[in-house]
Amino acid sequence: MNAPQLKPPSQRQLRVAEEIRHLLADLFARTEFRDPDLKDAQITVTEVRIGPDLKRATAFVSRLGRQDIDALLPALRRATPFLRAHVAHALRLKFAPDLTFQPDHALDEAMKIDALLHRPDVARDLAQAAAPKAAAAAPLATDAKTKTAARRR
Repeated sequence: MNAPQLKPPSQRQLRVAEEIRHLLADLFARTEFRDPDLKDAQITVTEVRIGPDLKRATAFVSRLGRQDIDALLPALRRATPFLRAHVAHALRLKFAPDLTFQPDHALDEAMKIDALLHRPDVARDLAQAAAPKAAAAAPLATDAKTKTAARRR
């Protein structure tokens, strides 16, 4: 059977999610937490996705330059009521969204891909692949110049 097509998020969903992201980022920057695990943790909110009913929001978090965000997830779950109260106070919504936190490993994957692309054997292969394309494009460029020159005469 065909899988159901998921609708893209509406403009309102995107706007509310971005506002929640900004609020959470400000809260994490101020570090006003009683929890000792979160007191000195520098957490980055990379993305927030919110459901169509605006009642559930998933925040994707990471720690730049560090791989230990999974260790902070229990502390974030303990701080969720505090964070939800601040979000509810700042947003003018009928219902305050329930917050869940997920680790964002996209930056880690991007760094792995970047490291792979900078390996010497890959750079060599990319240079070899680019050389035939540049050689094939050069006659076309000179051919186009001669055609343009012929039209001007």
